[in-house]
Amino acid sequence: MSNRQTKNTRLIALIPLTLMASAISNALHAEEQDKGLNVVTVTAQKRPQSAQETPISLNVLSAEQLIEGGIEKIDDLQYKVPNLQMSETGISTQMYIRGIGTGNNQGFEQSVGQYIDGVYYGRQQLIRAPFLDLERVEVLKGPQSILFGKNSIAGALNMISAKPTDDLEVKLDFQYVPEFGATEITAVVSGGITDTLSARLAVRDYQEDGFVRNTFRDRDEVDREEQAIRASFRWVPTDEVDITLKIEKADFFGNGRQIEIIQDDPFASPIAPSFNFDDTLAVLGHPDGIIESDLNFERQADDEEFSDNELTNITLTADFEVGEYTLTTTSGLVSYEFSELCDCDFIAAPVFDAFINEEYEQFSQEIRITSPISDTFDWVGGLFYQTSDLDFDDAIRIPTDSILGLIAGGALAPLRGQAAARRYESDSDLWAAFFQGRWYLNENWILTVGARYTSEEKTGFREINIIDMATNAITTSPAAPALFDAVFAIQNEQSPFSPDGHSLKGSNDEGSFTPQINLQYQANENVMIYGSAVTGFKAGGFDARANNTASFEFKEEEATSFELGLKSTLLDNTLEANIAFYRTDYDNLQVSQFDGVLGFNVGNAKKTVVQGVEVDGRWMISDELTMSYAFAVLDHEFKDFENGNCYAFQSITDPGSFDAATGLCNYTGKSGQYTPEFTASLGLDWAKPVDLGIFDYFRATVGLYHSAEQNVDVNLNPLYDIDAYTKLDARISLEGENWTVALFGKNITDEQILTYVGNVPLSAGSFGTNTFYGFVDRPASYGVQLSYQY
Repeated sequence: MSNRQTKNTRLIALIPLTLMASAISNALHAEEQDKGLNVVTVTAQKRPQSAQETPISLNVLSAEQLIEGGIEKIDDLQYKVPNLQMSETGISTQMYIRGIGTGNNQGFEQSVGQYIDGVYYGRQQLIRAPFLDLERVEVLKGPQSILFGKNSIAGALNMISAKPTDDLEVKLDFQYVPEFGATEITAVVSGGITDTLSARLAVRDYQEDGFVRNTFRDRDEVDREEQAIRASFRWVPTDEVDITLKIEKADFFGNGRQIEIIQDDPFASPIAPSFNFDDTLAVLGHPDGIIESDLNFERQADDEEFSDNELTNITLTADFEVGEYTLTTTSGLVSYEFSELCDCDFIAAPVFDAFINEEYEQFSQEIRITSPISDTFDWVGGLFYQTSDLDFDDAIRIPTDSILGLIAGGALAPLRGQAAARRYESDSDLWAAFFQGRWYLNENWILTVGARYTSEEKTGFREINIIDMATNAITTSPAAPALFDAVFAIQNEQSPFSPDGHSLKGSNDEGSFTPQINLQYQANENVMIYGSAVTGFKAGGFDARANNTASFEFKEEEATSFELGLKSTLLDNTLEANIAFYRTDYDNLQVSQFDGVLGFNVGNAKKTVVQGVEVDGRWMISDELTMSYAFAVLDHEFKDFENGNCYAFQSITDPGSFDAATGLCNYTGKSGQYTPEFTASLGLDWAKPVDLGIFDYFRATVGLYHSAEQNVDVNLNPLYDIDAYTKLDARISLEGENWTVALFGKNITDEQILTYVGNVPLSAGSFGTNTFYGFVDRPASYGVQLSYQY
């Protein structure tokens, strides 16, 4: 990090502290205010509770904040919540908290658990699902293994849908961003049907032309179409019974990708020593300039890329009051199917593409008992069961006009019209028992202890065959299977170099006991101090994306985490100031990295440590002005990771890290992907009463997000330690009892942000160039919002 970046980072870190000190100074000389900050209620511990009384580092966004911030899906959250990062890639979606997440591999479950109305959404593709009529989003940081489960080893996103109301409620929200041709319409109707039955219907439609120009195809991308509908029913036949049924279906489709070539350098081209990829293509008969490598929201891709997704969810939740206790049952059925075509050579010339199809079904059942709140001891405990079935297919396809047939003297020509077809299956059956109790030792001290035991049986299968694309049958070519193996490191059933073929089966049966202890000290009615020690567990599994038979089964990962925090409400309930110090040690962290050719291999980093500090809060500066602030300092280090996949030419540029015997590289002492040392957000909300007919308030909001430099390359190539950046959002609105009209701007600073970087497949191995592609986030955008509420 440069001295200038370090200075700027420290300056931004001091902003909330300086403003807080100013608030305290001013408040000491101000008259006592009649009202203060509203109470934020969360369910992070499976019962309604004030966020300020919850001994966990967390951030909460309400329904109003989601709408006002234009937050339409999970990746928008990362610019509101420090220490949260998310990115789409060519073949998956990733989410990280405190630098811990899950990389490219359909064999993975997420390290950051996603829960919607108590149902676990553990697959990567589910992260792409759009938001619809949410009550709030809770971002819980650190392992949440007791009440949420085994795969929340980095943290959890707890999302709560809006519930049916007894009174009639009608909402209509419209948003338009003309520059990208983006329109979003959400309609909600809720109300009572009978004295005991109420219902809620929410519908969302989103259309967008895209913000990246594909100059080769002369169109904007990603061209998105999204529709979602949810019907919820709530039946309260007696004071002791409360049952909610939710049925939801979402379809989301996209043409193209927000990918562009961002670097194209020569290295050791077999065509000519000083040629980059673009020069090489020109020699092979394609127009010079077919690859343009400036970061400018323009790309060149020739395939008709698409992603077609269909998601269904049915959730049945029932609360029964049994004496003073509450029995809760949550049944969830989640299924999805998606197909994608990825132009995964990322250039406007025929090399290869990848077709992907995935189907997933999951059923889960939780039975939970919650005791009444007591001044001596209260508790929550229960049982959980989940079964799931995943089918994943992909094919690396070499078209009949692929330029691969023109290199190496035509030696690769037999690959044309052939495909390496993968079949992957994984089934899982899991059950768990959990308990968490709180002892009120005296009026100041609360001791919370809990544990979860998890048992899981999992099976996996992976097979790769070489097929003829014209017939979709096993190839009759004697050369194609050998070339896929020898040149692209794709071991397959037909290759003479793979005597054992490529058909793998495995099973494992794992059990894990994860305890937790938490001690709270209530210094006074406004200040709470807590310390916790918690363990986490994420099951092992079977590698879906590796192309070699040596990489199939990967180990479970474990975590031990310590956190010391303070939560305070000061100055007559006008200032919240919270701070948390944390350290988490991970054993056998599951890491997926690009193999340098056409696959991704999973390995386990033996020892990884993340530690740091998080600060957040709100400050009601006056009746009209409120500030929210949060910042996080992160120190991530691989303490023992000698078996990582190398980035292109690492054996030459960093020979000290390369092990010639294994072909792997040593990342010990390095930080991982998505681990900025400092992230911060700052928001200001000013509401001024006005008398303008149907409008009662003029409101202005400003949101600032800053990230220090971080590495976004899947293989940690130091070329892609991207610079620090600061994003600014702003919104002005006129608001009344029923109507709101607003103008907004997002990323007003027009930051060019790379969210994911990798070497272009085959650029290094087959063409000898150092060529990179990157996923880019949106440039500056401006739009209008119109809302009606009755």
